[in-house]
Amino acid sequence: MDTQLTDIRQKIKKTYVEYVLTQGRQPGSPYQITQLLGITEADFYAEFNSIEAIEADLWLGFFEEARQKAEAQEVYEGYSVREKLLSFYFTWIEVLKRNRSFVLFATQGMRRDNPSANAQLRRFRPAFKDYVGELLREGRSSGEVANRPLVMDRYADGFFVQAVFLLNFFVKDQSKGFEQTDAAIEKAVNTSFDLVGPSAIDSVLDFAKFLIQTRN
Repeated sequence: MDTQLTDIRQKIKKTYVEYVLTQGRQPGSPYQITQLLGITEADFYAEFNSIEAIEADLWLGFFEEARQKAEAQEVYEGYSVREKLLSFYFTWIEVLKRNRSFVLFATQGMRRDNPSANAQLRRFRPAFKDYVGELLREGRSSGEVANRPLVMDRYADGFFVQAVFLLNFFVKDQSKGFEQTDAAIEKAVNTSFDLVGPSAIDSVLDFAKFLIQTRN
């Protein structure tokens, strides 16, 4: 029974993507999907509670596929956390390239001013933040990420904004082979890890703290 439901779920997502790409709009109701697939509304609602939920699941799927593929690389475990995030982003963009027509449709109504407000990304956002949180914890252990108690809890939010920025950059990119997106990924990740990593200011503050603690 579980296998059958999973198969129906995949068919619903496939039919939804085909519909929006051929019609240029979302289906008006789940009923349209059920008629195209020859399933009941009960079958549909066993998998999704709305049309919008299908799209949220698709974006989560893009993330999960990219993470699984990135982590499956033999060299991944030996990477620094900076390199792991770079690997994820490059893999994620490859997944989005294969689905670019849908991505272009789905991002038309996305808000750039408040990425967290986009309903399409409501399942992608916590999954991505959990992933980045794991990298940041690893980075703190390895010394790649500075321990800044007052701001470190906000780091994952910042990286989510970065992910949406890269998504929007990819959508607008007209360069050959999307080479500008690749460059944007490298610059964005390097800049962000320069900011969250130990800096000259951290070193000065640490030295000052040491002098205060050791002063007679």
